[in-house]
Amino acid sequence: MPQQPSEQGQSPLPFLTVTGDTLVATAFRPHDREASTRRNPSHHSPRRHRTPYHRLFAHPGARAFTLGNLIARLPMGMFSVSAVIMIAGSRGSYALAGAVTATGLAATAVVAPWTARLVDRYGQARVAVPATAFALLGDIALVLCVHYGAPDWTLFAAYAATATTPNMGGMSRARWAHLFKGDPAAIHTANSFEQAADELCFMLGPVFAAFLCGAFFPEAGTLVGDVLMMTGVLIFAAQRSTEPPPQQRTEKSEQSEKSKSPVQAAGMPPLLLGFLAMGAVFGSMEVVTLAFADAQGHKSAAGAVLALQAAGSCIAGLLYGALKPAGPAERRYPLCVAAMTVLMTLPLLTASLTGSLLALAGALLVAGMATAPTMVTGMTLVQHRTPEGRLNEGMTLAVTGLLGGIACGSATGGWVVEHLSTTAGYGVPVAAAALALTISAAGAARRAVRRQVVRR
Repeated sequence: MPQQPSEQGQSPLPFLTVTGDTLVATAFRPHDREASTRRNPSHHSPRRHRTPYHRLFAHPGARAFTLGNLIARLPMGMFSVSAVIMIAGSRGSYALAGAVTATGLAATAVVAPWTARLVDRYGQARVAVPATAFALLGDIALVLCVHYGAPDWTLFAAYAATATTPNMGGMSRARWAHLFKGDPAAIHTANSFEQAADELCFMLGPVFAAFLCGAFFPEAGTLVGDVLMMTGVLIFAAQRSTEPPPQQRTEKSEQSEKSKSPVQAAGMPPLLLGFLAMGAVFGSMEVVTLAFADAQGHKSAAGAVLALQAAGSCIAGLLYGALKPAGPAERRYPLCVAAMTVLMTLPLLTASLTGSLLALAGALLVAGMATAPTMVTGMTLVQHRTPEGRLNEGMTLAVTGLLGGIACGSATGGWVVEHLSTTAGYGVPVAAAALALTISAAGAARRAVRRQVVRR
């Protein structure tokens, strides 16, 4: 008699029978989902992803576009430092070098939202590649003008032409939002990773640029940055399967475009003002730390000290992304800004009480840990409040706010250091963080009042 197959969960017994002069043996296995998953490795189970980041990069094409984006983003931390070294070494004026880079920053703040709007309308690949190529022409023109001793005004014109550089971080965040639409946990992890990547690139970029300019020739940092930028953008643009579809425009949408502008979206104005204040925190902290290290006779160590602040933010960003966010982003954002305000007092207290650069480095490492969670939560709110089809523009406006704040914070911090003291200069980032906290608290209170009015 043929044997019956085994019960589920037990080792299957062979099924034996005879046909003609041939003995046939086979085994039956229960066809359950768990067994199917074991036999088919391509069937993804949530238990296979050890961390939220494994799940993120398991998506097809995610690693490829992230690699290209990181290659293109690294030069963002190289260009300013390379330009300062190149111009100051050739013309003997840090004032001229600072003015040229400030002009490029201001031009980027004006042009970047328009570039992002084109990206939303026509697609990332169609806009990012020519926009990057045009920006690199400006960089090459700057190198030639410096090398051949062209008039000073040509440096301003050449560097202003680099303003078409696309916002690579914003485009990467837009891809994550497209791939994981309707999955807040995955988007939270993606935003955390992107913030950590920002910190890493701005931590390594200046060091790499200074090494190239010092080890080879003053123009090396700019030229290598150009090659990395174009290479990364081409790799990123080639990943068409993960690219968000361009926003289709109709006559009706064109007429209502102004009303849908991210600047005018509900809740966006105070959020952008908060980014402006946070930019002042970063800009003032950089200038004051450079001055403090110089006053202590360790100017060459200033870059390493500032890198610790970025390292603290990078570590905190990765940890924050691995955690499940508690509560809505609107509730978490004021808390994050409050934590940043409290931690920004550590460098001020350390500089006032110890005057030690080593102790200050530790304080900056701890203070930086509040930066990434605050920026991640803020960018999440930007994504929530930006009108559909304008995501790149909305995030670029946030970055523009940061750039404007960095410029204002740098100027304010430099003035306080020059007219008061380097220790007093650390009061500027504390004041800027407190301003950001006031703006976020006022916005939260206004939204609470509106909800109560609607309920009544």
